[in-house]
Amino acid sequence: MKLLTTLFAIFAMQLSVQVFSEEFTVGQKNKSFTVKEMTLKVGDTINFLNEDPFFHNVFSLSDIQFFDLGSYPKGTSKPVVFNTPGSVEVECAIHPEMFLKIDVQN
Repeated sequence: MKLLTTLFAIFAMQLSVQVFSEEFTVGQKNKSFTVKEMTLKVGDTINFLNEDPFFHNVFSLSDIQFFDLGSYPKGTSKPVVFNTPGSVEVECAIHPEMFLKIDVQN
């Protein structure tokens, strides 16, 4: 019975994160992110949309959220789910002047 209760609690927590999570779009336009700073909640998703006529390669080397979306062309969007609280720095490997700071909160 205790195992069943524990499994139900884990399922309920996962469901609550999915139900209350939000999706955001951050564009890449004129060799810049369309926002410079964001605050998210754990479980939120950012879709990184390339609006420039050339490729971008969005990545983060941050300890709490390491990702590399690879190079992708105009009109393409790639999602990242943020599951750990803390600060995330996002950059473009092709355009080093591009920078976005994300604060992920519980």
